[in-house]
Amino acid sequence: MPASVGTTPNCSWSLRPRSSPVVDPAPITGKDAVVPHIPDPPGWALDSLERYLTRLKVQRGLSQHSIDAYRRDISQFLAYCDRGSIRSLADVDRRFIRRFLAYLDTVGYSRASIRRKSSAVKGFFADLALRSEVPMNPAQQLARTKKPQRLPKALPQRAVAQIIDAIDGDDPVDLRDRAIFEMLYATGVRVSELASLTTAIGGADSVVVRGKGNKDRVIPIGSPAVRSVERWLAEGRPKLLVDLDSDSLWIGIRGRSLDTRGIRRIIQQRAGTFPHALRHSFATHLLEGGADLRAVQELLGHVELATTQLYTAITRDHLKATYERSHPRA
Repeated sequence: MPASVGTTPNCSWSLRPRSSPVVDPAPITGKDAVVPHIPDPPGWALDSLERYLTRLKVQRGLSQHSIDAYRRDISQFLAYCDRGSIRSLADVDRRFIRRFLAYLDTVGYSRASIRRKSSAVKGFFADLALRSEVPMNPAQQLARTKKPQRLPKALPQRAVAQIIDAIDGDDPVDLRDRAIFEMLYATGVRVSELASLTTAIGGADSVVVRGKGNKDRVIPIGSPAVRSVERWLAEGRPKLLVDLDSDSLWIGIRGRSLDTRGIRRIIQQRAGTFPHALRHSFATHLLEGGADLRAVQELLGHVELATTQLYTAITRDHLKATYERSHPRA
């Protein structure tokens, strides 16, 4: 049993009769149907949710970004419960969770989003049952939604080169954006890892990043990326910086630290894609060049080798296409 964080409340679920029949809440329609506003969790569940999120952060070492995602997903379910006349976590049953998942499908959430929200709710109730905050885990017997295996989308090497070479200006924004693209492609880091870098990286040919689960890994940096970062630090960053005490590597046009949202916006505006596409390209191009699968796993920070093995299917397709295009008897 994992160590407890905080105190477990007195268990009074056996004394809480359901105050009124559970009814399905009114559906959300109109422009807010697909991505509705996520309200705050109801007061009757707030303490339990906060204790659970604290345990996730302390015991599992999840990042604040992951904690915020859990908070949104579970809060959405709890708000749905509140609109459906549930007033106690002990009143939630398996059928109600199923109705919530069906509701998400009705209003247009993707299968991936529904699967993520289902997983968050399952984990929450498993923890509550473990600590006797509910009499039983209503999500225990829910069927597991099979995750479709989708291959990561990588950009061709020529396309990556064209994107980077097109950012050739000398103003601070161009210097910053080129350094961002160079670093994403040279290291394969996640956008959250990139955003957390500091000026201490200047001149280094490797970087230590803290990934999922607070695990550190060392990634080498190619010389083009090193040069781009050095030039940004010397010629671009000082012209944008407002807070002279800040050691954040990336600075926005308002002079403040650039967060993950800002970096995503830059990638979309410059290349019409997302930061993860450059991470996928990093891994795919390494494997196409003959890199060892285990080495790529370490560079990406994947816990499971199976996650990295998805990229081998892409390289096989690339090799097959090359063979069919080049061999005289293909």
